Amino acid sequence: MPERIAIVLLSGGLDSATVLAIARRDGYAAHCLSIDYGQRHKAELDAARRVASALGAASHRTVAVDLRAIGGSALTTDELAVPRDRAPAAIALGIPVTYVPARNTVMLAIALGWAEVLGARDLFVGVNAVDYSGYPDCRPEFVHAFEALANLATKAGVEGARLRVRAPLITLTKGEIIALGTSLGVDYALTASCYDLDAAGLACGRCDSCAIRSRGFADAGLPDPTRYRGTPNGLSSRASSP
Repeated sequence: MPERIAIVLLSGGLDSATVLAIARRDGYAAHCLSIDYGQRHKAELDAARRVASALGAASHRTVAVDLRAIGGSALTTDELAVPRDRAPAAIALGIPVTYVPARNTVMLAIALGWAEVLGARDLFVGVNAVDYSGYPDCRPEFVHAFEALANLATKAGVEGARLRVRAPLITLTKGEIIALGTSLGVDYALTASCYDLDAAGLACGRCDSCAIRSRGFADAGLPDPTRYRGTPNGLSSRASSP
């Protein structure tokens, strides 16, 4: 039987890599879409290319959308600093300055357009509502609302081709995501999650994303393959400490 076609939003991070592995496991020809939105670093886009190749994506393309032009986030303007060394309780409280206004809406809209062009009916996205930084566009309500929009606003939807937004990680903890991805053959050393990677692609080890990622590997009982700056060979001092 021919493979079903899906669009997979691929940031180069841990979650989106796992979602790509899930789509491939489920028999989809996965066309991966990365967005260069003016983020602080391009290392995650390099990671996306590595992950797409390693996990057998049918194709991979990067589309540029300049969200830096409107700013409003520590990831899209130099006027705001990336928070560092926050306690887990602080990370879970409120919406941090690393929230990028409308980012997931914009990304899914572009993915939706490409889905219509390719005849895909499934959009995969790695949003998560458990171990995350409080972003409003990572909640189930957002996913359901965008799926409703997709079926109202497209030729495919109007003509009766049901479009689905699939968020298979949305109720999983980071440890559960890592355990699942590992079982599917994801090499997390290829991924990049840090909000403030340096030019060599080394993680800061101090931002919210690094903290959540590190705790996830510990919870999964697996070594952390992340390369951190300021440590021997870039290896985490926490790498073998569940």
